Amino acid sequence: MRLVAVVGRPNVGKSTLFNRLVEARQTIVHDEPGVTRDRVYGTVEWAGHTFDAVDTGGFVPATAEVFAEAIREQVHIAIDEADAILFVVDVMTGITDLDEELSAVLRRTDKPVLVVANKSDNDQRRWQAGVFYGLGLGEVYPVSAINGTGTGEMLDDLTTVLPDAPDAPTEDARIRVALVGKPNAGKSSLANAILGFPRSIVTEIPGTTRDAIHSVIEFEDREIMLVDTAGLRKRARVAGNVEFYATLRTRRALAACDVAVLLVDAADGLQMQDIRILKQAEELRKGLVIAVNKWDLVEKETNTARDWRRGIRKRLPMLDYVPILFISALTRQRVHTVLSSAIAVHERLRLRIPTHEVNEVMQKAIGRHHPPTWRNQFVRIKYASQVASNPPVFAFFCNYPQGVHESYRRYLENELRKAFAFSGVPLTLVFRAKSRERA
Repeated sequence: MRLVAVVGRPNVGKSTLFNRLVEARQTIVHDEPGVTRDRVYGTVEWAGHTFDAVDTGGFVPATAEVFAEAIREQVHIAIDEADAILFVVDVMTGITDLDEELSAVLRRTDKPVLVVANKSDNDQRRWQAGVFYGLGLGEVYPVSAINGTGTGEMLDDLTTVLPDAPDAPTEDARIRVALVGKPNAGKSSLANAILGFPRSIVTEIPGTTRDAIHSVIEFEDREIMLVDTAGLRKRARVAGNVEFYATLRTRRALAACDVAVLLVDAADGLQMQDIRILKQAEELRKGLVIAVNKWDLVEKETNTARDWRRGIRKRLPMLDYVPILFISALTRQRVHTVLSSAIAVHERLRLRIPTHEVNEVMQKAIGRHHPPTWRNQFVRIKYASQVASNPPVFAFFCNYPQGVHESYRRYLENELRKAFAFSGVPLTLVFRAKSRERA
């Protein structure tokens, strides 16, 4: 997926512009500089073009002495990782010293840079936007992120400078496995432990993510493309920017993989950053495996692993289908189970269930627990069928699709999982009106 980074000094409206582009209120918007505290990603669709956008506002520390340095580092990282950059400035304040510094960095890149003069809410301010041509970055786009004025022309030009969208992936027998997780969870150690097994390394090829290396190895007579997302550039010295950089890498690795293996640091337990990565992977409909690393450091009793599983399941009730492994990359304890589990999840992703088997299971489930009524009408599910695989999609045909509540969808999903062992696999259930039935 092509990536556009929204950069600029604080309080110029980066988050507001990002929300406008993705048409969703995904960030916290406030007049106080540096309010955005979380990593924010979104997908932008415009005139038949689709690309990812990242709002960098959440990665600037509030500490004054490293404030400007952190912003400069983000621009460097955006230059490295993004395909195009939106440099947001504030027409009400004009060019500041920090704007000048950032533009000097941006002038040295070969990446497309669009100067977005935000807060151009009226004709007078749109005329004032001309001052930003003095930054020497080319065309200036007067916009009002808060009401959308001028964003259409900016997006039209942005889509012309983005590289061509990558072709749809061809059928590839190799399983693409991404090792993801927060920094220091042991991703590189796990990759090294896996590659250190007595298996033949077929090749090493440059990854689509800049300096990442995708190692192709043979395991259980299968070729696996292993992607380690751990590498952080030395220049990312500010803690907030380390997270920003890791976020860019993780998103791209998730988009390109078949199965994501989330490494959880046993010393820290499941953290919010881990949960966010899992949710991203689920939204992208990727196979999932959780591997609790550094298990050798955990003091164990009879039911330690069981209690850990229960604790993780309790925090992730909507992701209770994800297999949980306990490993040590350092001692190579059960490291082989990571690849074995990834292969099994990949096979289940591609599983295609015959329609008669789906209906047999679903009719029994519906007979045990009927759908709730909708507006005093009985909801009748006529039949079900798997309409896609990798990932699996099941269509249910009924008289009132809008009457199937989320709780009942969850019940049917759980019944499918029990019957067909969809461990680690995201399932999509869609409900459609049967022909000549009322919707």
